[in-house]
Amino acid sequence: MARVDDIAGLRGILARSRVIAVVGLSANWYRPSYFAAKYMQEHGHRIIPVNPNYTEVLGETCYPDIASIPGDVDMVDCFRKSDEMPALAREAVAKGAKVLWMQLGIRSDEAAKIALDAGLDVVQNRCMKIEHARIMGGLNWAGVNTG
Repeated sequence: MARVDDIAGLRGILARSRVIAVVGLSANWYRPSYFAAKYMQEHGHRIIPVNPNYTEVLGETCYPDIASIPGDVDMVDCFRKSDEMPALAREAVAKGAKVLWMQLGIRSDEAAKIALDAGLDVVQNRCMKIEHARIMGGLNWAGVNTG
């Protein structure tokens, strides 16, 4: 697939990705991961929390890792440090995800190569909530809590 960094490509990913595993999703409402995931949930996407510290977030069962998620996942959205991304990219590939999305401030060429070589689309250094609001018109939530 491709590294996606253009409006048309991002729009396609956001429109197609209905089931989103959010790695590093916090149960704290003031954290950027919670804010972004809640926004996407409010816009019709199924959010699957991935964080070993919780059993439930946003009314959904929380899983300790990507491999533990039952069923299919369209996108793996990561709120983890860049050095953790190669391992998460391998987990996303093994899960059969179609997109690896690295949140604002997160880049990993190694993770991108792992995902791209396996046929996933890759987005780096972008906030899914900001991009959705900008491209898809979900402007009923202004701003983002960047912590």
